[in-house]
Amino acid sequence: MSSDGVRVAVVGYGARSPIAEHVPHARPGARVSAVVDTSETGRRRGQAAHPDAAVHASVDELIAAGTADAALVLTPDDTHEEIAVALLRAGIAVYLEKPLAITVAGADRVLTTAAETGTPLYVGHNFRHSGVVRAMRGVIERGEIGEVRAVWVRHFVGNGGDYYFKDWHADRTRTNTLLLQKASHDIDVVHYLASGYTRRVVGMGDLMLYGGIDDRRDRTGETMPDWFSFDNWPPAAQTGLNPVVDVEDVSMMLMRLDNGVLASYQQCHFTPDYWRNYTVIGTEGRLENVGDTGGGVVKVWNRRHEWQVDGDAEHAIEGVASGHADADLLTMTEFLDHVLDGAPTVVSPVAARAAVAAGALAAESLRDGSAPRDVPALPDHVLDHFARRTAAPESSGRTTP
Repeated sequence: MSSDGVRVAVVGYGARSPIAEHVPHARPGARVSAVVDTSETGRRRGQAAHPDAAVHASVDELIAAGTADAALVLTPDDTHEEIAVALLRAGIAVYLEKPLAITVAGADRVLTTAAETGTPLYVGHNFRHSGVVRAMRGVIERGEIGEVRAVWVRHFVGNGGDYYFKDWHADRTRTNTLLLQKASHDIDVVHYLASGYTRRVVGMGDLMLYGGIDDRRDRTGETMPDWFSFDNWPPAAQTGLNPVVDVEDVSMMLMRLDNGVLASYQQCHFTPDYWRNYTVIGTEGRLENVGDTGGGVVKVWNRRHEWQVDGDAEHAIEGVASGHADADLLTMTEFLDHVLDGAPTVVSPVAARAAVAAGALAAESLRDGSAPRDVPALPDHVLDHFARRTAAPESSGRTTP
């Protein structure tokens, strides 16, 4: 495939569609050649943003038209599996928005299809390219805290009511759990920082607040920017929630990784502030981020002393002050370089599957009295396929529980 005029389709023109704007900047000659959306509203949006692109109502139409060498799959989570499998079988390289799928079996089917067809698969875990994650990874790689032994994550999802409880995200038949749609970023980063994958998980959670709000309505044709406002406060005063609300708004999980590292993750969707806080504890110190975008800092404590707010060392977090446009550009660049040049990637489909497995099985656990769940291993031929395409994988993925 030549980078000269490489054609990229956008499948699903919703809230994540702005990442398509990075295509021509990520790789000279790359262009958005087609837009696919099952809704007339989505097709109109896509045509307005990309007037030179062909417009299709289905993935089957796209495949039949032959108007794409690669595709960005930005559709709702429950559609990822079928769309990705169809594109991979058609030989169209796939950028699949996270989460990879909403079940372990679905994730495994996508990876197996990619391995069997040899079609490039990339999962959009852009958070690995964020400034905060690069700063924390740098601290670990330089040995500033010794060997990682524990990772704790607290996720304050202050925009949760607007982001996840007014459309399809609130329906577990569409998302399964917000430990996938929302937490898959963080679970993936836990694995990345700890250089291992979850092998046993326990979950606990509840629908504590949004389930009690009776003001509901269908928002077909709308996307999140249509209703988002910081004035939607306090959380119990939210209006216009999705007709179905049955995903948990507070979720917690404990993880044991294949290299012995222990990790925890906590997520709440009705906090006043919106950011992630990581604590990574090693054999010779610990790190913690204060802020998770540009302007924040990663603090390191690696001398023995009483409590102090200042770290023994501090590292500035680079990048945008809000959002993740910089990480999106780096992710798109990595995807196109991988497709066109075969360049190895920091983002890993096997790691994306590990994040789905941990999140989905944690949801099973929390809905089953917090009974532990063990993560099944991927087949060796699938692991071997992706091992040749990923830069410095953090885990082989072969360890069984």
